[in-house]
Amino acid sequence: MNIQPVEPIPLTVRWQLRPRERQTLLVIGDLLATGIALLVALFFWYQGEAYLQKFGFQEFLRTRPPIWFYALPFIWLVLMVELYDIKVAGEWRRTVNGVLTAAGIGLVIYLTLYFVYTDPPRSLLPRRGVAGFLVGASLFTLLWRMMYIRIFTTPYFMRRVVIVGAGRSGQALLRVIKGLWPPPFYLVGLLDDDPQKQGQLIEDYPVLGGSQALEKVIQERHVSDVLVAISGEISQPMFEALLAAQEKGIEITRMPVMYEELLQRVPIQYLDATWLIRSFVDEARVSGFYALSKRLLDIFGGLVGVFFLLVLFPLIALAIFLDDGRPIFYTQERLGRGGRPYRIIKFRTMRRNAEANGRAQWATENDDRATRVGRILRKTHLDELPQFINVLRGEMSLIGPRAERPELIAYFEKHVPFYRTRMLVKPGITGWAQVNYGYTSTIEETGIKLEYDLYYIKHRTLWMDLIILMRTPWTIVGLRGR
Repeated sequence: MNIQPVEPIPLTVRWQLRPRERQTLLVIGDLLATGIALLVALFFWYQGEAYLQKFGFQEFLRTRPPIWFYALPFIWLVLMVELYDIKVAGEWRRTVNGVLTAAGIGLVIYLTLYFVYTDPPRSLLPRRGVAGFLVGASLFTLLWRMMYIRIFTTPYFMRRVVIVGAGRSGQALLRVIKGLWPPPFYLVGLLDDDPQKQGQLIEDYPVLGGSQALEKVIQERHVSDVLVAISGEISQPMFEALLAAQEKGIEITRMPVMYEELLQRVPIQYLDATWLIRSFVDEARVSGFYALSKRLLDIFGGLVGVFFLLVLFPLIALAIFLDDGRPIFYTQERLGRGGRPYRIIKFRTMRRNAEANGRAQWATENDDRATRVGRILRKTHLDELPQFINVLRGEMSLIGPRAERPELIAYFEKHVPFYRTRMLVKPGITGWAQVNYGYTSTIEETGIKLEYDLYYIKHRTLWMDLIILMRTPWTIVGLRGR
């Protein structure tokens, strides 16, 4: 929705929340909601057993709930990981769907453990307690999220910003802000030293003047943040005006930084080579500890993945054979880290000779080259299970950009800025782009997906890798594969 909020009555700066502060608020609120749900679940469980056992509540707490039961609020936050995206958290329908999906995933995990495990005894997997928690957590979380949407997404709690620079970069940032709902800021307007832009409306927002008007706009419009979207050199008067504003406590943020914070991707169309050097030579280095931890995570994840591959192989292989004969596996050349070629391994999902003309093709939605079983495998991502072998070999990682064919990479390098930069890291089975954007079928979509890949390369940490792994099951539940 592209609706500018009504002019709010400004609150003090400490109540005007930034996007990351909103995420922290969501986590705190969810913890409180699930803490209450845990207490309700314990009491509900106690009421169901007290009349048989004749013990008091304190004795019940001491003897019945297993230790892991008190970790349920934190497990719930992991299941809710998709709902800490500010854009998702601000929409009631997506919030309801997310909470119900989290409850469903939690229920499936519990039932699997309950019917698989007999040692330890099922008494350590209390049905009444877990059922009470899932119901309570869903209801109290929805109640808290409703309060968040109705209160904290209103203009009164928004930072008040002005964009300096009404050119190409400024207009791009303006479109980003307008395209988000609820809006991340209350935007009062733009400033630009170009006399031809002053007094004009850009995307329904006024250009309020030039550098000489900055101080007045800040005071009269109660501005808390200035977003600098000037791609070239900043004029001396504008530089001095920005410096004076910063000295008075106004936060100054550059366009690429704000673009990354709002969309969690980098603006490749508005960057130059110096940004590339600064971001991927100076800022994106990783420690030896991270490199070692990532490889150990890959080995562990690869072994788990190969285990599931061995378990499911007979069923999948039989389905592929009955549907379209042999071969069962499909190998193809891809480019890994540094452009080194390797053979990726997947279950075959397309009919034989799907590219009879020898030309590489994009996979499309409901691709008519896919077999009947292949469509199911691609939707559920089960076709990618053999790639865990590539992970154990060290050719791929659990997390990284999607592996691409040499022909497509050569084509993308000609049409998408900075495309080869994604090969600074190993390709991954899942990744930041995969959980946020999915598949592409146009150059424009490929550019957007690259923005996510470069954001990951620039900001990658072990914690971010774990977040991506936790979000990956949502892509399977949502059947986002092609």
